[in-house]
Amino acid sequence: MVNEGSAKTRERRDRDRSTAPKQGVLHQGVLGGAKLNPFGDLHTLQHLSARFARGLRGVFEPLLRQEVRCWAEPLVVQRFTDYRAERSDALTAWLPLIMTPGMAQALCIMDGKFVLEMLDMFFGGTGAAPHVLPSEFSPAAEAMVARIGQMIATPLKTAWEPMARFDFLPTRVEVNPAMIVDLDGEDAMIVTRFGIAAGNAKPVFLDLVYPVSALKPHAPSLTAKVVGKSAEPDPAWRNELTRAAMNVRFPIRSVLAEPVVKLTMLMDLKPGDVIPITISGDVPVMVGNNRLGCGTVGTSNGFAAIQLTSITRFDEGFAA
Repeated sequence: MVNEGSAKTRERRDRDRSTAPKQGVLHQGVLGGAKLNPFGDLHTLQHLSARFARGLRGVFEPLLRQEVRCWAEPLVVQRFTDYRAERSDALTAWLPLIMTPGMAQALCIMDGKFVLEMLDMFFGGTGAAPHVLPSEFSPAAEAMVARIGQMIATPLKTAWEPMARFDFLPTRVEVNPAMIVDLDGEDAMIVTRFGIAAGNAKPVFLDLVYPVSALKPHAPSLTAKVVGKSAEPDPAWRNELTRAAMNVRFPIRSVLAEPVVKLTMLMDLKPGDVIPITISGDVPVMVGNNRLGCGTVGTSNGFAAIQLTSITRFDEGFAA
């Protein structure tokens, strides 16, 4: 990606569409087998992928030190073993992302050459990678993959917010997908692919792979055809709601005094006894269990009253 290429470079990764099921197609597999994609058309997930692609620019532009273009390709549903067979045998970073709440895990997959290019840039190089890739990542390269996982977790969470509140926690990177626990080759996976290109350079691709089983609880939202910002509230409805809220009644009380007596005096009290009290200059005025402010005891129009001398700001927690 770092080295410039032809301006006519294709920016779509070729797939063998004859074997990979298209988006929204219920792949039957063998006769009597379970449906690979129980959702149908995944309109919402495609929309969320487009949202995430826009957030990827903020992740990779600082790492690559140049402006990049990011886009989401059409998603595909296929078995994990087929996805693994589709990828080359070259060095690849397989980074599990724990999806919380719950313990399901997605996968972030990056080409090893791309990781090594970013590592070289991180240490001040030009973004060169070895012509012959190693068989595994160095500790520094593993740290780079973990760093990228942490950086994409935030825009990924933001992209998913319209549908579900997921947090994504990157774990340990693997070079052999067989070492990833709780993931079987026959598991159905939703593959979302994102292109990243700078200038005329050949694009690289980052894949996010979700287990179908982890997204089943969100099936109604995933298949919705309309996803967008909430509509603005109707002004008339908002005015009526405000007017109704302004008419809610709250009890107001004031504590004039809270005398303290010994138990012996309390036991000897009888009708006619006098308990002395002292009223301070400012008495508390309460609304429910909250302190509204303080005031001075007096009269108004022949009735006992309290003149407020200070008001407590509930939103800021200090006296005005």
